Formats: sequence, structure tokens, C-alpha cells
Amino acid sequence: MEQIERIKHFEMLLDRVAPVLGNLEDALEAFDGIQDDVKELSAYYESDEWRDDFEADEAGKLPKDLKRGVLSEDGIYDVLSDHYALTVRLLDTVSAILKNR
Repeated sequence: MEQIERIKHFEMLLDRVAPVLGNLEDALEAFDGIQDDVKELSAYYESDEWRDDFEADEAGKLPKDLKRGVLSEDGIYDVLSDHYALTVRLLDTVSAILKNR
């Protein structure tokens, strides 16, 4: 590769990599910031309180205008599953990067 081509090529790589790293840093900060929320959400989902709230909703005992996505079995399960899958993916990605250094 000629010198000018080489410089252009690596400049293009730098331009592509730098913003992705910035976005990842922001996303990781946000992800780190929700870990306590995820633990609390998981504990609630596995608790008798969640079951009581779910049953009250099924029996029509809750206000009709109450937002109740947390009582959707699929909704809360999917969020917790996504969290787990993303955590595993992060671990796999980091492991692969470190192995290939």
C-alpha cells in the first residue's frame, strides 16, 4: 500500500472507531447505572408481592388507568432475559478481544 493510501486507510479506520468507542462508553455508563434497578426488579418479580399484585390485576382490583407493564409476565421476563443475554455477550466480546490482543 502506498503511503498516501495507507494514511487515508488508517484515517478512515480512526474515523470509524473513535465515535463507536464514545458511544460504547456512554452505553456502558448507562448499563452500569441500572444494575441496582435490575436486581430490585428481579427480586420483585420473584417475590410474593409480585404474585399478589399480578393476581389483584387479574381480579380487576387495580385502577384502570394504572400503568402495569411490570405485571406483564412476558414484559418483565423479557427485560430480565435481555439483561442476562447482554451481560453474557459483553463477557464473550471482552474475552475475545483480550484473547486476540
